[in-house]
Amino acid sequence: MQALSSRNVQQRSGTGCNASRCCARVRSVAVKADAGNGTRPLRVMISGAPAAGKGTQCAKIVEKYGFVHISAGDLLREQVALGSPAGKRAKDFMDRGVLVPDDVVVDMIKDRLAQKDVAERGWLLDGYPRSASQAEAIEKEGIRPDLFLLIEVPSELLVERVVGRRLDPKTGAIYHLKYKPPPAEVVDRLVQRSDDTEEKCKTRLETHFKNVEAVMGYYNTCCLEIDGNRSMDAVFASVSAAIDQAKAKLGDPMEEFCAGNPSDLECKVFDE
Repeated sequence: MQALSSRNVQQRSGTGCNASRCCARVRSVAVKADAGNGTRPLRVMISGAPAAGKGTQCAKIVEKYGFVHISAGDLLREQVALGSPAGKRAKDFMDRGVLVPDDVVVDMIKDRLAQKDVAERGWLLDGYPRSASQAEAIEKEGIRPDLFLLIEVPSELLVERVVGRRLDPKTGAIYHLKYKPPPAEVVDRLVQRSDDTEEKCKTRLETHFKNVEAVMGYYNTCCLEIDGNRSMDAVFASVSAAIDQAKAKLGDPMEEFCAGNPSDLECKVFDE
């Protein structure tokens, strides 16, 4: 078996590594040029705070790699609309104004991942899991990614991105007062969404950062942090490099072993 140096990674600058989070910023992997050919499709999770640009990156990933894009929120709404057994269970909770339990959502995700198109094309799980309980629930079902992408953007910039957004209620177009100024003829009809205020944005960010710290404990051997404070194309270049690297590693038996046994001593991640 080819010797790997990929288990050694450079940690986040200035943060080190703790029990709950140890996410690589840079990975250096020696792989054969044709590694991964003939193996199963890739499994990817992607996470990012509100306004981090995750939606844009998901669209680019699907366009380039053809993964099946699965958003828990979209899946939930779809199943409710279809009136499936899981959708009916979810609707009961939604109609009562309470959160849909993790087991209901996990059942939906598990069923979707078992479908033929996913088996053929691989999957991109968008924004899920969002909490330690959700991560534990899907872990028990054997749902584990080959790569977990975390798009990081400074909090102050995220707030600026959110607070400056404006919606055109007539066309549905989204503008930004600084980054994507609206045409003069539509300015007067633009509105700010109720949850795009600075106060509500900061609350959402606090929740996100708290949850992501907990989630990372489950994926610290396959997580890669992406600097999202760059142009969309620059961010996607990093995302593509990470995906290409993960695809190449699929053919390595040690990587396959560690994907299913992340706590094994041979699979531990160490500072360089």
